[in-house]
Amino acid sequence: MSEPADAVEMRAALLRLRRTSGLPIAFGGLLHDSRRLRIAELSGAQTGALRGLAICAGNGLGGKSMALSRPCAVTDYREARHISHEYDAAVSTEGLRSVLAVPVVVRRKVRGVLYAALRRPVPLGDRTFDAAVAAARDVEQTLVVRDEVRELLALAQEPAAGHGAWEEVREAHGQLRALAPRVVDPSLRASLLEVCGRLAAATGGRSADPAITLAPRELDVLACVATGATNAGAAERLGLKQETVKGYLRAAMRKLGAHTRTEAVVAARRAGLLP
Repeated sequence: MSEPADAVEMRAALLRLRRTSGLPIAFGGLLHDSRRLRIAELSGAQTGALRGLAICAGNGLGGKSMALSRPCAVTDYREARHISHEYDAAVSTEGLRSVLAVPVVVRRKVRGVLYAALRRPVPLGDRTFDAAVAAARDVEQTLVVRDEVRELLALAQEPAAGHGAWEEVREAHGQLRALAPRVVDPSLRASLLEVCGRLAAATGGRSADPAITLAPRELDVLACVATGATNAGAAERLGLKQETVKGYLRAAMRKLGAHTRTEAVVAARRAGLLP
């Protein structure tokens, strides 16, 4: 049974944070409502005292970071006067002294907090702050992708009505194809591609022609082209070089027996490869 995507992404971010900052312990979690998060992942911890700790906005160092939507740090947690001390028992059990908390912010909303810490009271420098902010940005980008995918899946699964609605569905299909390689969660990625397949076969009741097979990236490029994207636009959306996009497009045109981009899109739709 696969782990939840949240756990996988958070654990990876904490490992990167420890590696880039040089700090021995990192931990964190995502919010489950607008005011509280639960510390779900630990990296480098010597005890389980912090695991499952519920952090409320405004309380402790992490709660202060949540409330202010910015990084916060203390040189000596047990002596810090500008934070509240609801979590002193767990922090003391783990032996933490110098602690940094960085919020994970998506669309101006705090979605989680990453912590990094030392077991001695030493001021944390710019390198540590930069590493923690970079790790938080990695989590933010993952959450942005997942949010976009879910929104597009909801749009794509709505019944289409009329020409304008189909254009929206085709645009959603192109965006979903572009996002698929960036989705880490295998179950979400599988759902995304399954919906793409249903959309491609839905227009006019066509079904895919088994005689025509495009590679995933060839289909990704063609899906972008079908929405009116230029080669440069497709390259930006897919995170590829423009010459690479041209190569995939030429290969797709050859397989479809098309001489122009428009002919390729029409042929792909007739074959049930695009909506």
